[in-house]
Amino acid sequence: MRLTFLGTAGSWPTKERSASAIALDMERELLLLDCGEGTQRQLFQSPHSFMRVRRVFLTHFHGDHFLGLPGLIQSLGLNHREDPLDIYGPEDARDQVDRVLGLGHFTLRFPVTVHALSPGASVELDGYTVRAARADHPVPALAFRVEEGPRRGRFDGELARSLGIRGADFRRLEEGTPVAVGERIVRPEEVMGPPRAGRSVVYSGDSAPSEEVRKLAERATLLVHEATAAHDLAEEANRWGHSSARQAAELALAAGARGLFLTHFSSRYKETAPLEEEARAVFVDARAARDLLEHTLRSPE
Repeated sequence: MRLTFLGTAGSWPTKERSASAIALDMERELLLLDCGEGTQRQLFQSPHSFMRVRRVFLTHFHGDHFLGLPGLIQSLGLNHREDPLDIYGPEDARDQVDRVLGLGHFTLRFPVTVHALSPGASVELDGYTVRAARADHPVPALAFRVEEGPRRGRFDGELARSLGIRGADFRRLEEGTPVAVGERIVRPEEVMGPPRAGRSVVYSGDSAPSEEVRKLAERATLLVHEATAAHDLAEEANRWGHSSARQAAELALAAGARGLFLTHFSSRYKETAPLEEEARAVFVDARAARDLLEHTLRSPE
């Protein structure tokens, strides 16, 4: 479960930052959280193939969060895409994506399915779940929580040795294959600890401080929250449906999240260190994201 920040700009791209998009590698498939202008070019500079994108979760339909979608879809088609693409978004998603698919002279040659989600909706996917909550923004907007299912317990090497396991049989047990020790069969579950909680990442999209987003982020492994402005501009940011860096940190602290990344920085901030410092004064595990930064989510324990 690895994130790559493809774009960390707020409202419009800058020389330093592309528009909002995050690639989330679930190993079996690649997800996009938002798809702002320039997303496919950012993917080319990342470790990920844009052909692996299986699902796109759009928080809302302000241009800096979805205008990369038509280019991505057309490029997938030009590269002979056959696999389906699923797009998820708020209540107006079908109408908005239909407009995107009608742009220009282009024939869609692979299946695209649009799923309109309401706040509180949950989608069960291949080994993970995505839940949606209402974000506090002037247009229909969602925040998302991506959470994997319970993971296998840790391998107990000392116990395995006490049962006579030696050499390559360690790996076989770790991979889930029973092994023979003399006349006895040792099964993987005998040398595995209890199942471990799955990892989770919560993405706020654009939102003023929100109780719904706080609830969604409870005990999350990682919260990615917008921090459009420093706290001296919090009142103005809130009026437009955005948060300050300090407010993002306060929400992470109240939710009991394990880590926090700030993103969606206003173009007024060429450097993000002051925003990171502002957040860390409240929540010590806060970091400012930057374009093409990669982060692997560690196990909660």
